[in-house]
Amino acid sequence: MKIGIIGAGFVGRAVAKLALNAGHQVMLSNSRGPQTLFSLKPMIGCEIGTATEAAIFGDIVVIAVPLTAIGQLPATELAGKQVIDAVNYYPDRDGQVPELDNHATTTSEYLAGFLSGATITKAFNSIRMTDLENEGLPAGDPQRRALPLAGDNTETKKRVAGLYDAFGFDAVDAGALSEGWRFERGTPTYCVLMSEEELKAGLEGTRRE
Repeated sequence: MKIGIIGAGFVGRAVAKLALNAGHQVMLSNSRGPQTLFSLKPMIGCEIGTATEAAIFGDIVVIAVPLTAIGQLPATELAGKQVIDAVNYYPDRDGQVPELDNHATTTSEYLAGFLSGATITKAFNSIRMTDLENEGLPAGDPQRRALPLAGDNTETKKRVAGLYDAFGFDAVDAGALSEGWRFERGTPTYCVLMSEEELKAGLEGTRRE
């Protein structure tokens, strides 16, 4: 499928490389414009474009930008799209967001407030990108790591689970989008190597403080 990626930092580039290796078409973008990404096309084989072009290009679109940048996303072009939310909230970087601090919402639901009409699945936020690139194993390997996802749309979650599998990881469905807090920054399962059964138990046992 075609995967548009908005954000060309560690997350965007890691997902792009793995997706290309799995046979997908990829367009990377950032807020500074495609001229700043010109070396990536020959280096990893992806297309480059603006955020708007990546949104239009993708059958599914990965959002991999700082929380402070989500207000600049091309909301019109993302309406009706399947979106993967890989955004994390770091107050030291992003400033304080009261509704996240007091658990009135989750990062994905907060993002959804800026992207009316998009179908959002939380994924790829709970693993270090060096691990994502290097720790994938074949299906059935007893050492295979599991990664969480959360969302309200079955079709989108199936696509995300397919990407996890293609990248060498088992998928664990944490439930609805509102359950994405279970693997946000600071939770016991965040960026921790766990098997499928360990991750299921860890997500179920996570509590909000």
